Amino acid sequence: MLSKEPAIRIEADLEAPQLFGKTPYGERRVINIIGGTVSGPKLTGKILPGGADWQIIRTDGVADIFARYTFQIDGGGFVLVTSAGLRHGPPDVIAKLAKGEPVARDQYYFRTSVRFETADPQADWLNRVLMIAVGAREKMKVKLDLFEVL
Repeated sequence: MLSKEPAIRIEADLEAPQLFGKTPYGERRVINIIGGTVSGPKLTGKILPGGADWQIIRTDGVADIFARYTFQIDGGGFVLVTSAGLRHGPPDVIAKLAKGEPVARDQYYFRTSVRFETADPQADWLNRVLMIAVGAREKMKVKLDLFEVL
């Protein structure tokens, strides 16, 4: 069961994808995370530059996503985020996303499982929860609503 409301909202600012082409594993790309915001009832903060989203576009068109990044809580503590999931949808919708065109979140599937690691006492609760993110891709941004697995 998931929390009814998002425990955390993330808006991550992105650089243009680095396209590696077709490797033995699939079409590989890396999208650097350069900033953004974190908000929720228990904490707020900012995403720090230096993280990235490593993706493989599978032969069936599904984006297999693995992201690692950090954010700093207002007040000073750091949180490491690890996220893995999938994004897919009808080819015309995925083509619009690739062009940076706006697409409603309910027109495609974008879900990740999210874990956290921190030494900050203010955010220590994050070390003991799993969250499921419902994502939306925009031109140079990803928006995630994270729901706690209860």
